Amino acid sequence: MSRDPRIDAYIAKSAEFARPILAHLRKVVHKTIPTAGETIKWGMPHFTYRDKNVAGMAAFKAHCALTIHGEGRHGDFEGMGQIGKVTSLADLPPDDAIAAKLREAVTRIDESGSAVKRPAKAIAPQDLRVPEDFADALRKNPAAEATFEGFPPSQRREYLEWVTEAKQDATRARRLATSIEWLAEGKRRNWKYER
Repeated sequence: MSRDPRIDAYIAKSAEFARPILAHLRKVVHKTIPTAGETIKWGMPHFTYRDKNVAGMAAFKAHCALTIHGEGRHGDFEGMGQIGKVTSLADLPPDDAIAAKLREAVTRIDESGSAVKRPAKAIAPQDLRVPEDFADALRKNPAAEATFEGFPPSQRREYLEWVTEAKQDATRARRLATSIEWLAEGKRRNWKYER
């Protein structure tokens, strides 16, 4: 089993209540999937199988979460990260239930070659044209514009897709205003999930 020192550091920096939960989840993953790799993705510890995401875990102010990739919201586990807000080891489902879900994720990878089938992106990687309303809003806020221009294409795309995928004009306007606010503060689109 290969351990990523960044995950050791993540666990060590987590709140006292979270450390035993995260250490236990890590142990269950490696016991279930001995060949699992470790990495940090989206600022959180993740476990991989054949270089595909199997599971991720996170510590927040008052709870921890576990996400088993490919489960969506239709698995037996409910809520954020499928098992809900975990505040102690007693909140975790039995190890064999977690292990069964992990084995299902591994089977999905083996059968399909991918943890999750994703729909095609709304904006192709080579097509990062900024809509006129977005460009106007950026021009009116130099701090937001500087942040946006400093982002790599993937981070710009996250904002562009979020705004352009809105189905109603009011939703698009709200998302655009929020985007400009967050960009002016130097935030990435998914900053809430970063540690």
